[in-house]
Amino acid sequence: MSKKEKIEELNEEMSRSQDELNDEPTVLNDEEQVDETEALKERIADLEDKNLRMMAEFDNYRKRTNKEKLELMATAGERIFTDMLPLIDDFERALAAIDDEGVRLIYQKFMAFLDKNDVHPIETEGVDFNTDEHEAVTTFAAGEDKKGKVIDCTQKGYKLGEKVIRFAKVVVGE
Repeated sequence: MSKKEKIEELNEEMSRSQDELNDEPTVLNDEEQVDETEALKERIADLEDKNLRMMAEFDNYRKRTNKEKLELMATAGERIFTDMLPLIDDFERALAAIDDEGVRLIYQKFMAFLDKNDVHPIETEGVDFNTDEHEAVTTFAAGEDKKGKVIDCTQKGYKLGEKVIRFAKVVVGE
């Protein structure tokens, strides 16, 4: 049953209760009056409880939708940035192959743009392997001091704010 239907049902019940109260009074003996009073008190308590639950449910709905809207706004450009990551990889390969000032300048501007939009590379050099940020592509025997640490990065990972939009592909020491 939808919230709208529940509200309509509650309104109908309240209307019926009001109609019952507006009916012509009938003469009841004391015992019948006590029974009817108790029944009406129970009904009022039930309706108040339903009303309170309905208001709480609506408040939870409102809070949840507001939270979802904030999350959507925070990561609205995620797909665009994710699609740009291969371009960054190509820029870095171009910088490694040729030492051109123009390419380096464009790369720096591109990285500044990403930084301005809260897109940052995930740290990999010499850090402990973290499954929340890194994806192990292979392991390498590197001695006790390098066990569980990232030895090499085969593809950079990136975060948009605190959300990982691409995991760093790394070689882990064992």
